[in-house]
Order: sequence, then C-alpha cells, then structure tokens
Amino acid sequence: MRTLAADGPDLSAFGGDPWWIIGIKTLLIFVVLVLLTLFNIWWERRVVARMQHRIGPNVNGPFGLLQSLADGVKLALKEDIIPKAADRVVFLLAPVIAVVPAFVTFSVIPFGPEVDFFGERTPLQLTDMPVAVLFVMAIASIGIYGIVLGGWSSGSTYSLLGGLRSSAQMISYEVAMGLALVAVFLYAGSMSTSEIVEAQDDLWFGLILVPSFVIYVIAMVGETNRAPFDLPEAEGELVGGFHTEYSSLKFALFFLAEYINMATVSALATTLFLGGWHAPFWIDELYAGFNEGYWPVLWFFGKVLFFIFFFIWLRGSLPRLRYDQFMAFGWKRLIPVALVWIIAVATIRAVSLEGGIDRRYLLIGIGVLAVVFLALFFVGESGDSDEEAATPRAEEPGTRGPGGFPVPAMPAGGPVRGAAAPLTFDHPSTARSTAGES
Repeated sequence: MRTLAADGPDLSAFGGDPWWIIGIKTLLIFVVLVLLTLFNIWWERRVVARMQHRIGPNVNGPFGLLQSLADGVKLALKEDIIPKAADRVVFLLAPVIAVVPAFVTFSVIPFGPEVDFFGERTPLQLTDMPVAVLFVMAIASIGIYGIVLGGWSSGSTYSLLGGLRSSAQMISYEVAMGLALVAVFLYAGSMSTSEIVEAQDDLWFGLILVPSFVIYVIAMVGETNRAPFDLPEAEGELVGGFHTEYSSLKFALFFLAEYINMATVSALATTLFLGGWHAPFWIDELYAGFNEGYWPVLWFFGKVLFFIFFFIWLRGSLPRLRYDQFMAFGWKRLIPVALVWIIAVATIRAVSLEGGIDRRYLLIGIGVLAVVFLALFFVGESGDSDEEAATPRAEEPGTRGPGGFPVPAMPAGGPVRGAAAPLTFDHPSTARSTAGES
C-alpha cells in the first residue's frame, strides 16, 4: 500500500480516447447493465426457489434464462394507467429520474487495466476523476428523488408513505456508508477508483479494514431498499410502497433502477474492499497473466455476482425488520461505531507513516479492534432488549377476566339503563355476554 503522491493521482490514461471508443464503452456499459439485470432477476428466482425447495423458472429458454425477457415484454404490453389524482408531469418523470443515475454511476467503475481496444491503448473504464467515489455517492443520491417524487405524485397515501420511508432510510444509511469509506481513503491516499484498486495490489482493504467492510455491506443493503430492509415496499402496511400506482413500462423502470443499484453498490464494494479487478492474490501467485488483458473482467464480475448472491441470500433467509428498529440500528449503532473506527484508523495510520509501528503489529492491532467493534453491534443491541424486557408495563385500564383479555373500563356512573351488557373475551375467537350468565 502506498500514499498519495504530492501532485495528486495519476489520471493521465483518461481523457485522451477517440470519440468512437468513448461511444463503444458507453454502449457496452449500458448493454452489460441491462443484461446483468435480466440475469440477476432470473438468478434471484432460481436461488430463492432452491432455498424454498421449489423449481423456479425453467420453461422460457434454456434453464428458463429468457423468463426475465418475457416478463419485460409483458410489462411493455400492459395497459399504462395514470391515476386521476396524480401530478401527471412528475408522475411520468419520476421513473426516469430513478433509473438514469443508476446507469451514470458505472462511468467511473474500473472493469480492468489498460488493454488493446481495436488498436487503441485504453483502460477498461469510461472515465475517472480525483473524487470518483464521491461522484458515485452523489449521483446515486439523486436517484432517491425519483422514488420520493413517484410516491408524492401518485396521489396515494400508501405511495407517499413509501417515498418518505425511502428518503429517511437513504439519509440514515448513506451517512454510515460514507463514514465506512473514510478508512479506505486514508489507506489508499486517494478517492479515485483506479487509484484505490491499484493500492490493493498486495492486500485487499476488506481484510485489513473489516469493520469498515461490515458497516458498508450493512449500509448498502439498507440504502438499496432490499430485504430485510425493504420497508419502503412493505406489502403488509404499504401495499407496494412508492410504486403502488405504477404500471407497464414506468413500473419496469423502477424495477430496473433497483437491480442496477444493487449492481452499483456491489461494484463499489468490489472496487473499494476486494481489490477491484485484481485476481485473488493466491491465484495471482500461480500466474501473473491473470491480472493482464481481459482476464480481470472475469474476476471483477465474479466478485460483483458474489455480492448480488449475498443480497439474494438475505432475502431468502431473514424476515423484514420493524421500521423503528431499523432506523435506531442505523443511527445508534452503525454511525457511532463508524466514527470511533475512523478515529482508531486515523491514529494507527498516522503512527505507522512515521515509522513507529511495524506492519505486522499494525495488522494485529487492526484485527483486535475489528473484533471489539463487531462485538459492540450485538452487545449493545442485546442490552437494550434486556432492559426493555425488564421494564414493567403499566397495567392497562379495565377489567381482566380469568384467562381473558383486558376489557375497557365502564364509563363513570355505571351502565346505561337498557344498554347491552359488556362482552368479556376469554379467547380471540369466542365471546360470551355477562348478561347471559346472569
């Protein structure tokens, strides 16, 4: 690992490509993201079906691979409905605002090193900048406006609540996500994605910055509104959330934005914590050519698909959280732990740069801190649960029959003459009248 040079990151490889290479790169990114979305939808159905002992899609195309394409055609042919109470212009623009930033964020993601591309030497990356990671987070944050405006413009209470939930969720977990990346910036000495990947040539940041890695993974699931953090789309209380009133292609755009955002946060996690397009270091030792040419594209997408499988695995394994628990976890657990971890990393990094700590002892110290901070997640949460369980609840007003549920107290002055006697509920499915007993 190295530090940033005095004259800033070396981005001389970018900005000199001919216009036709830039056009081909842009088109390839678009096609790859669309195909990756179709594959991820199929893969999610197959994996969840296997976890639930079902078959999953297996009819359209080999192994059902064309099922996602068939679903897209079906959505395009569905009737397009706009509610009467909707703000028509905003209602139509919201899906576009959600999906466009999802594509733009991939413009600074490195897919591989410099290669020979149709006779021109160019990196497998559309562009880069000194603050590329901040660019990704800023553009990804714009996508939330599409969700909020889609919920507001629908004229539906359920859609509005889903949009508000999504905005509050994004604010909460993007703070933790940004704090998790500070440690990466300190060790890489740059916020350029290509420079961060180059800084992990020897050792991945996900191995030496474990707390940052864990915090980022939790935050990326929360920010993309995926299970078990899919509160903006909770069917039980919000019917479908911000896209309840959407149909046809407009709903398909929201669907596309969600899956591309999954790929975006997975690609960013790969770039920042798992060495980007670098081959796993045990494979690199066998053959150095695995980090040259187009081989790195294979390693990059393999790591991205690993994170997407993690998304699918969570959806098939964990139930949806309660909203207050989810928000409290973000503000009371993730953000404080991330702040303390940043202070620790900054201290260790400053001392190591001055030559005061050997590299071996530095890694040991980071490992011990990682275990301590990971334990804080569960110790603090269980302590709150025990305290809540130990707090006695106030007795609810009214009377309680033997083995029955509490009954509201009678009004002052007793029952009204001629009124029916109150019911005493001994079981949710049965009820008897006290008048019958008398």
